[in-house]
Amino acid sequence: MTGSASRGEVAGRRGEVAALIEAVCADRELACESTGEFSYAVTLPGTHKLKTVCNLIVGEHAVRVEAFVMRQPDERREELWAWLLRRNSRMYGVAFSIDGVGDVYLTGRVGLTGFGEDELDRLLGAVLTYADESFDSMLEIGFGTAIRREWEWRVKRGESTANLAAFAHLFESPEPSGPGLDET
Repeated sequence: MTGSASRGEVAGRRGEVAALIEAVCADRELACESTGEFSYAVTLPGTHKLKTVCNLIVGEHAVRVEAFVMRQPDERREELWAWLLRRNSRMYGVAFSIDGVGDVYLTGRVGLTGFGEDELDRLLGAVLTYADESFDSMLEIGFGTAIRREWEWRVKRGESTANLAAFAHLFESPEPSGPGLDET
């Protein structure tokens, strides 16, 4: 096999994977935008995190996955990072990572060999699941003080707390129980 033949094969495989990404996204009605040659931004709709943009970059040997999850936490950074690291050991295809300023991402690489529709579906599902299911807990750890301030401000002004419902447990006081609590 000559060098130019192998380059041609690599370019061909990259094109196949790029076409696969476009077809799978169209089939699943996912917003998919080309961001360059062999590069896509796929928008995954969520419940807790309303949307996660997953970048798929098709390289010569692997598909690189990058998805922004949350900006750097205001507080308890080390606790959040430890929480993320514990989750990494149970994850498929991607892992939580942080950039130079502390913003949180899901990142990974999956080889082109054998990369097909099922693998892409599983990878996109993993990104969506990890970002969406972890989001409220991550916010609670990294932005708890801001959430409490916002809740108190809304309650004081009679504003709706509906979009903070995931954090209501932070503000519910336990019912008094036990002997002697009502006695004076």
